[in-house]
Amino acid sequence: MMVNGRKRGMGMKTRIFLAAALLACGPAAAADLPAPGFHHLMLNTVDPDAAIAYYTKAFPDTKRTTWEGYPALSSPNNVLLLFNKVAMPPVADSQITAYWHFGWNAVDERAKVGTLLSQEFKFAPLWTGIGEGAVTISSDSYPGLGGVYGNGETREQMADAQAKGVKPLGGAGFAYLSGPDNALIEVAGNNNQERMNHIHMWEDEPFCAQLWYRTHLNANVAQRLAAPGAPPAPVYTEANCHVDRGVATWPSLTKEGMYRYPTTGVLFGDVAMNWYMDQTDKPLVGTRGHLMDNVGLSVSDLDAWVAKLKAEKVTFLRQPFKIGGTRAVMIEGPSHEAIELVEVK
Repeated sequence: MMVNGRKRGMGMKTRIFLAAALLACGPAAAADLPAPGFHHLMLNTVDPDAAIAYYTKAFPDTKRTTWEGYPALSSPNNVLLLFNKVAMPPVADSQITAYWHFGWNAVDERAKVGTLLSQEFKFAPLWTGIGEGAVTISSDSYPGLGGVYGNGETREQMADAQAKGVKPLGGAGFAYLSGPDNALIEVAGNNNQERMNHIHMWEDEPFCAQLWYRTHLNANVAQRLAAPGAPPAPVYTEANCHVDRGVATWPSLTKEGMYRYPTTGVLFGDVAMNWYMDQTDKPLVGTRGHLMDNVGLSVSDLDAWVAKLKAEKVTFLRQPFKIGGTRAVMIEGPSHEAIELVEVK
């Protein structure tokens, strides 16, 4: 299939075998396995101690810890960042794998960014799309579609806003810390707790990817309220999940703008994995060995999950293996993202 000049060949249909899984999971039918929790994000780094010192200073509610031999950082919601020491700086190009960046809730966006700037933390510029203009917090640019700061605007919409005298909204928004090993860490919104709350990703086909995560990992889907009078959101299936990439919008980490549509995602516990369509015409590559190496999900019955996933012909990157005092497997997601399932009793 050709989408915006790009050949899409994910073979999604050949990888979704839910009926087979229902027969193969033994005592726990596949559909009855509870959705995994979000366990960890694994980061490759040349200096785990320096990286952890950075995060504990930037986010004082976090705590240094260890997990099964890995230096680690614990977020207040019991989500872990694991640090794998490597000899050479990991590739951190945010356009070439499915894992784009990870993000923290802020209690007060403006106050948090102000504090971090006063401590000499560095932020990546958000280009506004208006000349060489850039801001640190997205809401200092023009409001997104429908006044929602994450939606972005086209150049034509911004020109119309300027002509009408529309001003930036200010207040909550998002900003991007430039972290250790060239990590991008989003600081976003006004929330009731400062904590790690999302992984932002690229997917070759976001709505097809959502089907994959729902089918194979029993993932939960965030419910979004439609605007009054708006038509109901489409129900996506294998027949209609291939959706063309939209137009570029701003603010953006690149001067060329960002493709924000199509977008969707899933939830594991209180951590969202949110997706946009990949931004370039190049196929996404596997995440192993890159800065953001893998995402870990916690399950209580690893054997049942292994039986389910094997019955569904999911690609295994690692067969069951010991990791400290527990066991894990590693599978490959629809855009070559590494996903580790960790047994947590």
